[in-house]
Amino acid sequence: MARRYDCNDASERETGLREAKNAIRRGELVVLPTDTVYGIGADAFSADAVADLLAAKGRGRNMPTPVLIGSPNTLHGLVTDFSEDAWELVDAFWPGALTLVAKHQPSLQWDLGDTRSTVAIRMPLHPVAIELLTETGPMAVSSANLTGHPAPEDCDAAQNMLGDSVSVYLDGGPTPGIVPSSIVDVTGRVPVLLRAGALDAEELRKVVPDLEVAP
Repeated sequence: MARRYDCNDASERETGLREAKNAIRRGELVVLPTDTVYGIGADAFSADAVADLLAAKGRGRNMPTPVLIGSPNTLHGLVTDFSEDAWELVDAFWPGALTLVAKHQPSLQWDLGDTRSTVAIRMPLHPVAIELLTETGPMAVSSANLTGHPAPEDCDAAQNMLGDSVSVYLDGGPTPGIVPSSIVDVTGRVPVLLRAGALDAEELRKVVPDLEVAP
């Protein structure tokens, strides 16, 4: 039976974060609020948990799961060949609605789907998400919806779709909006904007003037 906690209540928030952390450590799934939409999350280093996440969404391995982290310092253990431009983007826009596609450390023991040695990584601007990620470490997180359905802006919508496939729901109230994060590929010589979302090319070029836009 799924458990749900109102994170706008201090006592429930504390209990919910503790239960969510324990669920992640057991290889179970949790739903959490972010600064874009609600996400469904699992331990990024548990292949079985990530497989359960994809199954809960009805999503294939050809759409690998992004990773959320609670601090930019975590990047040092996760990515390689991270350029100066990439760090400039982190300094300017994290935490926030910017996802960076980077080369992951080849020694990492994880299976996020068919990633081709890359990882899409982000630090969300949401206190509940950051508190949880600080406790759990990197989490594989995708939007908390069934594939083909709208991404949920509140916990009710997420729970109606995912039900008991999730162990713990952290209800932080409605999210600020459904504008997705912008995605920038930093695996090459110059950053490439793959998807404009909360940040457009003009805004990003204030930090990295050589940014290119994917056709």
